[in-house]
Amino acid sequence: MSQFSRLFPFVRPYLSQMALAGVLIMGVAALNLTLLKLGGTLWDLITVQRNVERMTQTILLFLVIAIIQSVLSMGQSYLTTRLSQLIIADFRTHLFRHLQTLSLSFFAKRRTGEILSRLMNDVGVIQNLVTETPIDSAKQLVTVVGGLAFLLYMNWKLCLLIVLLLPLLVLVARLFGKRLKSLSTQIQDHTAALSTLIEEVISGIRVVKSFVRTDREEGRFGAAVDSLVAGTLRRAKILSVFIPVITLLTLMMAGVVLWYGGKQVIDGAMTPGDLLAFVLFAGILIGPFGAAARIFSQMKEGQGALERVFELLDTAPEVTDAPQAHALPDVQGHITFSHVSFAYDPRHPVLTDLSFEVRPGELVALVGPTGSGKSTIANLLHRFYDPTEGSVTIDHQDLRDVQLAGLYQQLAIVPQETVLFGDTILENIRYGREDASEQDIVAASRAAHAHDFIASLPDGYATLVGEKGVNLSGGQRQRIAIARAILKNPRLLILDEATSALDSESEMLVQRALQRLMAGRTTVVIAHRLTTIQEADRIFVLNKGRIIEEGTHTALMQRDGLYRHLYTLRMVGWETDPLTPHVPQ
Repeated sequence: MSQFSRLFPFVRPYLSQMALAGVLIMGVAALNLTLLKLGGTLWDLITVQRNVERMTQTILLFLVIAIIQSVLSMGQSYLTTRLSQLIIADFRTHLFRHLQTLSLSFFAKRRTGEILSRLMNDVGVIQNLVTETPIDSAKQLVTVVGGLAFLLYMNWKLCLLIVLLLPLLVLVARLFGKRLKSLSTQIQDHTAALSTLIEEVISGIRVVKSFVRTDREEGRFGAAVDSLVAGTLRRAKILSVFIPVITLLTLMMAGVVLWYGGKQVIDGAMTPGDLLAFVLFAGILIGPFGAAARIFSQMKEGQGALERVFELLDTAPEVTDAPQAHALPDVQGHITFSHVSFAYDPRHPVLTDLSFEVRPGELVALVGPTGSGKSTIANLLHRFYDPTEGSVTIDHQDLRDVQLAGLYQQLAIVPQETVLFGDTILENIRYGREDASEQDIVAASRAAHAHDFIASLPDGYATLVGEKGVNLSGGQRQRIAIARAILKNPRLLILDEATSALDSESEMLVQRALQRLMAGRTTVVIAHRLTTIQEADRIFVLNKGRIIEEGTHTALMQRDGLYRHLYTLRMVGWETDPLTPHVPQ
């Protein structure tokens, strides 16, 4: 119940509308019972009293009630659907907003398909639980209470025989409920795993085809589907027993009614119409008891979905604004790393007691073998993570003491893996500044040397880039990302292998654009292609999480150190392994 109660804040704004829907459905149920009673009366008027005038009046009343019942049913159906969509839209939006507050470490440990499954599939299960289940329960409650009231009024002894079966129904529901909840949770887990697999295969379809691994992926998909089917069948097996047992018990009740009621009609204690009405009322009670089994199953399934969704909502961001955090004023760009240590996994430290300083307006390059900690420095500077030890400051202000939004507004990153959204080129560039005009966007594109190729496209800036920019080449995607950064006009700039996807000609053009962008800004460049950072004011050479060399390109080339070794290998087109013994330390 504590989990169900956590849904109440999302339901509260719609309580009055839910109450109206409940009243409408209860009215529908009450009118259904009235129609059944009129059916018994009509049977006596036709077969016993043979009164044509009263029969006509009763039929007309029957039709009027049926019309009112239909109108109420239509109103309830629309209102329930509307409420269901609005409440779940609010809930799904809240969950999506919470996901965006979570730290980068959360997404590094979770698979995208699993998160999607919880956001879509599990929330879809909760949708039925929030609106349809309570409103359906209200209908069944009126049907049970009203039906039993009619039965008690017509023949209390016969009604008591029916009531005696109720404890048995409750016992059966409790026996099956625990197992149904467990299986429902397992099915949701299998669904999440299947969604994850589909997302991975579709995203990596080029690799799958290139390595001729379609058979392998079909095998993995088949195994995941088999697990889902097996769990679903196990639940279906239990339901195939559960619901018929409930139905059998209610049919036994109907058999008792027919035997006892038929005997009273034969003895003259009941009219045939009363018996017909009694049987109809007893029969309509089968519906609520069968519905109770269905509602009970839905609640157990919803309980599993709630556990999975609230697990996400209960996850707190590791990087967030401190209570005393203040807005970051316009910065000059003085960066300091002071005795910084960091590890994604405590067993494998990435940075160890790292200290360095970047002066305002300085262009600093970070180079080193793969895994030396270059991108981690960019992550810490962007405060995607906090250091496990030491501090990172900008203009002598610890990043943990300033508001994240203010920091992000003054910092731009052009990542190694270009991220574009499945929208137009115009909107992807405008992502850098939402209020930018088309003229501003074109100017940024020209500065990034992207305007010419954009203008040559049939739809120009209205060209859809496709999922993750699949419709563009790597170099084109990279130049759009640079245009986006130029449009943002940041105080601090991080270029993480920003020219890695460009050919020599494009790289030369973008380097010129970057030179204009970097003018007067503090810039940190991360590069494996050492030819791109020769103009840096200073170069920090990292290996195994430490700075082992520092200086200009000319000064470092004069030493017989790691930088010269890496530069020489790159120039001759070799690959280097950061763990090989011959690499100078």
